[in-house]
Amino acid sequence: MDLAAAFSKGELLYSNDLRNESDIAGFRLEGDGAVTFPLERMRLESTRSAEEGQDANLVLWCNEEFDDNVAIEWKFWPVREPGLAILFFAARGRGGDDVFDPDLAPRTGRYEQYHSGDINAYHVSYFRRRAPHERAFHTCNLRKSHGFHLVAQGADPLPPVSDARPPYRMQIVKQSDTVVFAIDGLISFTFTDDGSVGGPPHDGGRIGFRQMAPMIGEYADLTVRRLPARTAIR
Repeated sequence: MDLAAAFSKGELLYSNDLRNESDIAGFRLEGDGAVTFPLERMRLESTRSAEEGQDANLVLWCNEEFDDNVAIEWKFWPVREPGLAILFFAARGRGGDDVFDPDLAPRTGRYEQYHSGDINAYHVSYFRRRAPHERAFHTCNLRKSHGFHLVAQGADPLPPVSDARPPYRMQIVKQSDTVVFAIDGLISFTFTDDGSVGGPPHDGGRIGFRQMAPMIGEYADLTVRRLPARTAIR
């Protein structure tokens, strides 16, 4: 598809510099973490030891919901590894309700609460450096929930922190039944959801940043655009 058109010509629905605390008013943090802005960009890190496993991980949800047919972009700085970074998108309760709905089960950052709990979502893991096998062979994974369904996988061009030259532009296109993920315009994977795994395609909802401890990551310039009419995905 024409990524340049998707990320520059679509109607701007949402823009957030993520440079100070006021920029994340209304965001929701699940899990024990610190959100700081030491370099005028949003830094996420767990306040618990990585030895605590899933109890040390966190999710930070954006305060806005979005319809389908959007292009999502943000800048990413890997600061400390090992760890893992994920973006949830098209996230809603399994009944179609808001992920902030108080009737949903509480979430504390444990992964199973997100992939096999009360919500549906897609989630792309794009900096997989937690386990030794992830550091030895870098991939980006797309999973579909409810359920732990690995539906697409592609190469991860990001280097280790020691060799990184950030920021990197992380880019997701969600158009009807199609998901495209790219880094700096380089497509990692394209997935067409035919509904055979995990039910019909998800069609809108919230986005959220997830990290696995002890990773530290920084984020800035989050934008969401409506896809231009007749955007072709190839």
